[in-house]
Parts: sequence; structure tokens; C-alpha cells
Amino acid sequence: MTLLDQLTATRAQTLPLFDLPAAHLERTYAPGKWTVRQLLVHLADAESVLHERIKRVIAEPKPVIWAFDQDRWNTYLDYATFPLTISKALYDANRQSVVYLVQQHYTTLGATPFVHSETGLRTLKDEMDKVAWHNEHHLSQIRQALAN
Repeated sequence: MTLLDQLTATRAQTLPLFDLPAAHLERTYAPGKWTVRQLLVHLADAESVLHERIKRVIAEPKPVIWAFDQDRWNTYLDYATFPLTISKALYDANRQSVVYLVQQHYTTLGATPFVHSETGLRTLKDEMDKVAWHNEHHLSQIRQALAN
């Protein structure tokens, strides 16, 4: 499966989850873990962060990209009550743009390097691949939560 196939498939699987009934959104995949709602808000925010990183790597010479603390975002941005309509729109818009950027630049600029503040030297291809991997990782957790 190509990266574009993965991005399209995970988008199609993720978008309907934003419209789940409230009771389903409060489920977790394990005790003490984030709820489905929190995972969806995180996916939208992470999609935004990854999208912005991809744009920086394409447009700016030798960027240094800063990590973000997902647990602090969860707490201080109140993922437990953040409106899912906003997160859904944010996720979808960023995903559409990432798909476009992958189509335009994955092959030609994929080897472009950047420095991540925590993991060090990476490439544009690495960051684009991470979008699909990250989404699938959290979809797996959501599926587990919904099966409980």
C-alpha cells in the first residue's frame, strides 16, 4: 500500500469517529489512558503540527522543528471538552493538504533534511510517513476502546 493509499484510508476511517455517540467517545482502550474523544482531538492537533512541519521542511532552508508535549496539550487545551466539530474540520483540512503535499513533493524532495528538537536529523519523507503511521497507531487504540 502506498503512502497516498494509507493517508486516504486512515482519513476515511477517522472522519466518522468524530460523530460517535457521547458514550462511545468516553471509552478508553485501557485503564488510565485517553478517551476516544481525547484521542480524536489529539489526532487533529497532531495532524496540524505534522502538516506545519512538512510545510516548513519544504519551504525553509535547514529548519529546526520543535517537539510538542502531547500530555500538556491534552491538559491545558482541555481535550476532554474541546469541540469535536472543530477538531474534525481541522483534521480534514490538514489531511487534504498533506495529501496534496505528498503528491507534489514526496518523490522530489523526500530526502530533504531537517532537525527535530528531540529525535535529531530526519527527512521530509520521514515526516510524511509519520502522518499515516501516527493516524493508524491511534486508530488501533480507538478500535480497542470501542471493542471494550
